[in-house]
Amino acid sequence: MITKPKGTNDIYGRDAKIWKYIGEIVDGVMEKYNYGYIRTPLFESTELFHRGIGDTTDIVTKETYDFVDRGDRKLTLRPEGTAGVVRSFIENKMYGNGDLPVKVYYNGTMYRYERPQLGRDRELTQFGFEVLGTDDPLSDAEVISIAMNIYKMLGLEDITVEINSLGDDESRKKYREALIEYLKPHKDELCDDCKERLEKNPLRVLDCKVDGESDILKNAPKTIDYLNDDSKERFEKLKSYLDIMKVNYIVNPKIVRGLDYYNHTVFEVKIDLPGMSNAQTIGAGGRYNGLVKELGGPDTPCIGFASGLGRVVLALKEQEVKLPIKEDIDIFIMYVSEDEKKYAAYLQQELRMSGFVVDTEYTGRSLKSQFKQAERLNSRYLIILNDEDLNNGLVQVKNVKTKEEDKIDLEYLIYYFDEKLADEDYDIEDGCNCGCHHGEECTCDDDCNCGDDCDCGDNCKCHHKEEK
Repeated sequence: MITKPKGTNDIYGRDAKIWKYIGEIVDGVMEKYNYGYIRTPLFESTELFHRGIGDTTDIVTKETYDFVDRGDRKLTLRPEGTAGVVRSFIENKMYGNGDLPVKVYYNGTMYRYERPQLGRDRELTQFGFEVLGTDDPLSDAEVISIAMNIYKMLGLEDITVEINSLGDDESRKKYREALIEYLKPHKDELCDDCKERLEKNPLRVLDCKVDGESDILKNAPKTIDYLNDDSKERFEKLKSYLDIMKVNYIVNPKIVRGLDYYNHTVFEVKIDLPGMSNAQTIGAGGRYNGLVKELGGPDTPCIGFASGLGRVVLALKEQEVKLPIKEDIDIFIMYVSEDEKKYAAYLQQELRMSGFVVDTEYTGRSLKSQFKQAERLNSRYLIILNDEDLNNGLVQVKNVKTKEEDKIDLEYLIYYFDEKLADEDYDIEDGCNCGCHHGEECTCDDDCNCGDDCDCGDNCKCHHKEEK
């Protein structure tokens, strides 16, 4: 039997609905913040990632899927989204239209050859967003706030964002020299990878998964102690904007991120989930003011963020978040004879084109088995066809929940379901139309029962069932 490659997953059933729902939330939030969708190639020139991400990063030295095509071109499956977005920004001259900053987001598949573990696969899906063309600390705060708002809208709790500053080139150079001077006497105590990193990119030592909790690194110099005045002022502005936006944050001087192109702001979004151990970081990002120029474009400041959908799904399951995912269908059409089957084919087409979720029988099941199939599909209504009713222009409709049955004129069937299903969708248990939000005191009439027990989300604006 042929099986899926190691580090990949088949996503189907309810899990697929969860993934799709996350994408819909991301789409909705990005539209509100005026970010446009961008889709870049799944594979790019290998040079893009070597120059962009950096030759000293683990991604490039160990994890990229590289290949040579039939034209002898060196190509790489994209391991992350930022480098491709920057290449597109340069190649399509987005900087020349006078509309800076360019704000874009993506949601796509990435590939990294690494050891599969909880929340980390070789084929992974990331959503992310980039702001290209501004160095304003307000854009840093906006990117951080967007990430936090997406997670909150998904219903995740116990989320914190940890921020740090690497400073400008001058500050980073001073810190780099101080870190090398501190680490050299301890070189023999570091892992083999860090011994090599010490010579090429010492900041990467701080991000080591092997030595990260050692006393050596815990006592290492801190980046924020080497910031010059301009970098300090910039970092203070970032914190003030986050305070204004009511984004709670923690300053963590140990955050440096794993890619070479970062400067100034870096941050990680973490979630308190004991069951996820090392998968507690669910998103991260930072500023990369030199990357556009490094890849051949004009000097352009940028900042971005990325989050793995796999880890987000794990977090949603760990916290048992109730998502508003449709788990049922509206109507299941049942029949026995061939003439009834032909009418079922016509009727389901009409109902589907009218906006209802409809299914029918395809495998020759008995009527009894069709009832069981409708139950498995969680159908809200049944249409039970029979030749006699059809000859009289009628169909039998059954409400699965109430067990009530009606004979409905075919001419009025769509209007019937419009009314019945609309009423049921309107009857939301924990909602009102007063415009209040989750956790706030409701001031509308006595029939409202949303109050503090509302569990349909921060943006709940549902309605009284009697006020259709």
